Formats: sequence, structure tokens, C-alpha cells
Amino acid sequence: MLDPRVLEKLEGVEARFAELEARLADPALIQNQKEFQKAAREHRRLAEIVEVFREYRKVLSDLEGAKQLLDEADEEMKELAKEELETLRDREAELAQRLRVLLLPRDPNDDRNVIMEIRAGAGGEEAALFAADLFRMYTRYAERQGWKVEVLDANETELGGYKEVIFQISGEGAYSRLKYEGGVHRVQRIPITEAQGRIQTSTATVAVLPEADEVDVEIQPHEVKIEVQRASGAGGQHVNKTESAVRITHLPTGIVVYCQDERSQFQNRERAFKILRARLLEYYTRQAKSQEDAQRRAQVGTGERSERIRTYNFPENRVSDHRIKLTLYKLQGVLDGELDEIIDALIAHDQAQKLAAAEA
Repeated sequence: MLDPRVLEKLEGVEARFAELEARLADPALIQNQKEFQKAAREHRRLAEIVEVFREYRKVLSDLEGAKQLLDEADEEMKELAKEELETLRDREAELAQRLRVLLLPRDPNDDRNVIMEIRAGAGGEEAALFAADLFRMYTRYAERQGWKVEVLDANETELGGYKEVIFQISGEGAYSRLKYEGGVHRVQRIPITEAQGRIQTSTATVAVLPEADEVDVEIQPHEVKIEVQRASGAGGQHVNKTESAVRITHLPTGIVVYCQDERSQFQNRERAFKILRARLLEYYTRQAKSQEDAQRRAQVGTGERSERIRTYNFPENRVSDHRIKLTLYKLQGVLDGELDEIIDALIAHDQAQKLAAAEA
């Protein structure tokens, strides 16, 4: 049975849901698309809570009816009433737990798009090839979710790997699911460059940043140093003749962003500012939380082999997530974007930890 304070909170959520339904039907709000979309997002978020709460209340009502039937029934009907009562009690407990989870404080960034940064870590060319594998894995996962992927900047190697690739994933719930992917990923396999057939361990780092709007992070002109230069790497004659690459340094924080992927200096500048805003949002959010959460760690460490959240072992066809002790023997499926089983387990683990902290 839920605590009366929780029930009161749920009733408040239901009242807010009804208020939003009325607002969304107001033609005046429809004219203001920004406010309409904001209200629609909140309405969608509360819809699941309200639906579960209404089912919970119905189960409570059915429980009372089953108890009354048990008191009044003859011997033959009592067994049926007992079975019904047991089923309803199990359902009540299940719904109560689900409501506790749904009422946990939400990450305010969950509805945002994502900017992901993958960099080769320890392992030379093999690490760069692994970074390319991770990029393909997240691209395939995004396709399965119906999300859009846009490369913002990339630094490719001659063998088709990436020293660094920065890309945006746009779609509903993108950050809420991908935020657990930040950290150091490790691969164990025989590199194509290894003549002796020996297994090598390499790493790549993944950073997951919520996309920031201009209103979220205000960047003053005097806070940035903008430099233009010729791009480097593959690109033909254009690389040598046009100063299209853009380097932006945020002076207060020292954060540097470099973009050269587009031929247009303007496009590279726009992309660089998009990446900078995302990094600044993450930087300021981490600063604000540092006093409240002393155990918070940066998503990306030094890239050394010992710092890892997940291992991809090719000889054993194994993927192991070390944070939740989860091991799956379907490496190729995971690398082809079948990430839901891992992400669902990470979400469940996170929710369990938050519930334990809330109830402590």
C-alpha cells in the first residue's frame, strides 16, 4: 500500500494532467508553438503516471470488493475469492512499485537530443578502428529507434578508423537512454595489423552530452576566441586552398572546440558553437552538482585500459558491462545496435539505487 503522502502527490499529478489537457485544447496556446510543445511534452510525461495511478485505484477498489465477497461467500465461492484476492494483492504491489519509480525525480535533460563524442584511447590504430565500430553501433541503434544522426566533426585515419568523431542524435528520449553510455569502452581482439595473431586490448572513450539551446547557455562575444585555418586530412584540393576550419576557445573555462568537417567556414562555425554549448551545459551542470554529489565522476577518463565501463571480447563473443555485472554472449548483435537489453538493465539499476536512497 502506498504511503498517504505518495497518494497525495499522485493526486496532484493527476490534477496537473487534467489542467494540461484543457490547455492543449485552447486555440490560443496552439498559436504559440513553443509553449504548446512544452505543454505537450509535459502532458506525455505525466500520461504514464496517471494511467498507472488510475489502474492502481481500480485495483484497490477491486480488492475491497474481493474482501467483502470473501466474508459473504459460501465455502465453494471462498476458494475463488481467495485466489482473486491473492492476484489483486500481487497486482497492487506491482503497481505501487511502478508508481514509486515513476515519481522519482527526472533528469531535466532526458527529453533533449544528444551530442556524442567518441575518441580513440589506448591502442593506436586499433583503438581508432574500435572508435569507428562504436560509432557504427550507436548509428545502428539510432536507426532502430527512429532517431536522426548527423556527424558534426570527424578525424579519420587512413585505415578507416576515427581519432575522433562527434555527432548529434536527435529523437524523443535520446538522452534518457544514451546517457549511460558515457565512459571508457574496451575491446579485446586480434587487430588486422597484428601479424602474429595475438589478442590486443584497446580502448575508446565515449562522452554523452545533452544538446543545449542558446537560452540554456549564453555565450558572450568577449568570452570566446575564434580562429580560422585550413582544414587537415582527407578532402582534396579544398583542404589546401580554403580556410574553412574553425577553432573556438571559451576563455572562462578553457574549453576548445575544433570543426573542419564542412567546406563552409560558416557551417563549421555553427557546428562548433553547437558542440561548445553542449560541453558548457555539461560543465556547468557538473559544477553545480559537485557539492551535492561528491561521488560523481567525469564520463571520460584518460583512456587507459584499466578505466572501463564495458568490455567487448571478440574471441569469446562476449560483451560485459562492469557497472552492473551484466554479460551477454551476442557481441555481433550488440555491435549492430542491439543495445536495448543493456540499456534497460542500466536504467533498472539506476532506478533501484535512487529508490533505495529515497527510502533510506
